[in-house]
Amino acid sequence: MADTVLFDLFGVIARQQAPSGQELLAATAGVSAPTFWETYWALRIPYDRGELTGSEYWRQVAAALDTTFDDHQIACLIAADIASWSAVDNDMVALVEQTAASGRRIALLSNIPEELAVHYEEHHRWLKYFDAVAFSCRTGHAKPEPDAYRWCCRALALAPGRILFVDDSAENIQAAEAIGMHAHLFVGPTQARQAIAELDTMPR
Repeated sequence: MADTVLFDLFGVIARQQAPSGQELLAATAGVSAPTFWETYWALRIPYDRGELTGSEYWRQVAAALDTTFDDHQIACLIAADIASWSAVDNDMVALVEQTAASGRRIALLSNIPEELAVHYEEHHRWLKYFDAVAFSCRTGHAKPEPDAYRWCCRALALAPGRILFVDDSAENIQAAEAIGMHAHLFVGPTQARQAIAELDTMPR
């Protein structure tokens, strides 16, 4: 049975990118939005895995866009990127705190670059409630790679079947189920709370 909850960060506890933040990023880059976002995501995984620094990532983005970003522009892009991902869902933060207070083990799995990980560590004390924190920039594995989930199993010293994974991406949910985890596709705090409560009714 599953008795430990593994949470995704963005789209679950934290909000997805704010539209205003997206607009600021494209404007700072000085590139049309469709072209900018195609390149932003196409080059993102190595950055999330910690294989690139923020400066290296943004220089690669610039090269792919056939432009250049100077040091000041790169600093502004890094700051705008962090700000665009910085909003959290207070109802989900409360659920994290309540789940930990109930005695249930919880963990966190997120595709996140180093600069953004540092921002969350500096600004969100609720990270202390997690028994394991799998930031892709530190583990070298990004969802939906199977090793991202296996890293969590090793860190928690649990078989996959002991873990309920909560994520807003169907692709990530399927990858977790493929290695034997239970999974809940996140649509909101109410449904997530119910899925966690139902762990106590699962057959042992």
